[in-house]
Amino acid sequence: VKLQKHNTNVQGITYRNGFHCTARILATEGVRGLYIGATPSFVGMAFESSLLFGIYSQTKQSLQGGVQSSRPQPQVIIPSAAFAGAIISFVLCPSELVKCRMQIQGTDSLVPKCSGYSSSLDCALKTIKSDGVTGAFRGGSTTFLRESIGNAVFFSVYEYVRYYMHLQLKSGSSDHNNLVDMGIGILSGGLGGVAFWSTVLPLDVAKTIIQTAPDKSSPTNPFQVLNSIYRMSGLRGCYTGLGPTILRAFPANAAAIVTWEVAMKLLGIKNN
Repeated sequence: VKLQKHNTNVQGITYRNGFHCTARILATEGVRGLYIGATPSFVGMAFESSLLFGIYSQTKQSLQGGVQSSRPQPQVIIPSAAFAGAIISFVLCPSELVKCRMQIQGTDSLVPKCSGYSSSLDCALKTIKSDGVTGAFRGGSTTFLRESIGNAVFFSVYEYVRYYMHLQLKSGSSDHNNLVDMGIGILSGGLGGVAFWSTVLPLDVAKTIIQTAPDKSSPTNPFQVLNSIYRMSGLRGCYTGLGPTILRAFPANAAAIVTWEVAMKLLGIKNN
């Protein structure tokens, strides 16, 4: 978030890369600075994950119409994932707005200290007080696009990698056990996460700029924002923060998929 906000702005400090940004945070704010905005992230992700996987599974079953196929069906996966992503965007938007506004604060901040927030709750209340309830959903259309497109990519990659890895194991002589299933989950989930963020990172950059803009009259059209960034910083500017995002994406999504698959097994639900 700091990279996306500062490196696309003509004023203030420019971070050389993710490591430089991390070093600056540790030097000026300490370890605590790395966890600013953690509360809305935890709350948002808890609801987001349960909704995402639940809606995806149910929609996928409905579209299959009781006809189970071992081979991935893009005509089922893509709309199911896009629909699930669209629904969770309404949960993610306000929680990410608070997270982003909290995270752009600090020593290097472009935000004046007098207008800073003491906590996530303070940020949420001040946002609603100044902008109304709709202000909490600033950047909603961008979040909607990011989650719909991103999750269609994520689940497509996940389902196909999982299918072909299971196919290879069936044709080979390897023993198929829970450890192997976990390994497949780690790889398919991790690659799905990398594909998600590689595809929609420009929309995430635009969302950060939109949600942290101090002026309520600032543009909220993501393509207008990206056009402005492109003119100033080129394509590289539209992919600001790619390194840290990809480093986070693989382990985070691998963990999410493994947890989901284990939960499905424990609940006795077949994952097709």
